[in-house]
Amino acid sequence: MTERTRPVRVVIVEDHALTRAGLRTSLQSAYDVVAEAADGLAGWEAIRDERPDVAVIDIGIPGLDGVALTQRVRAQLPATHVVIVTMIDLEEEVLAALAAGADAYCLKNSDPERVVEAVKIAAEGGAYFDPGIAHVVLGRFSGRPNDRHNSPLTSRETEILRLISQGSGNAEIADGLHIGLGTVKGHIRDILEKLSAADRTQAAVAALRKGYI
Repeated sequence: MTERTRPVRVVIVEDHALTRAGLRTSLQSAYDVVAEAADGLAGWEAIRDERPDVAVIDIGIPGLDGVALTQRVRAQLPATHVVIVTMIDLEEEVLAALAAGADAYCLKNSDPERVVEAVKIAAEGGAYFDPGIAHVVLGRFSGRPNDRHNSPLTSRETEILRLISQGSGNAEIADGLHIGLGTVKGHIRDILEKLSAADRTQAAVAALRKGYI
């Protein structure tokens, strides 16, 4: 991946004015916030017009909810990554956001720096799970039978995918496993191919569902 020569461009879609202002304050310290919207339809127009690197979307926005908006962005503007922010950690809401194809998931009551980090990871093509949401996702599949003996993944790929499912970025994985960043990216390419997944998030969800991790 080539080094970025311009700031990451971000659109914020959040219906609560105070929360939107807080997100703007946190994100402006590191990124270029190019537009904001208070509902899903206005959010889609802003994202369509600005074509940002990352859209930060509240899952509960009116008009066109965050899941539907994420689906539209992923279908029509695949170069734009999506970070979901939410107060909701209910299983069905989290899994709906996962299925819609969002790249990152943050709870609003988390440290604001987590949203900043999630945008960074998403802009680089990675996936981020807030620890609270990761717990919900992992808990959803924890009772499923383990099927690792049928897994197409190597032990190293399984280890990397487990870290992805826990919200680790590529650099964090490389540091934790004491391997090069290029090696991590190579393993992830192999994982995506083996699981027929379009991105890291889909791969993690597929592996959880099948009992590979």
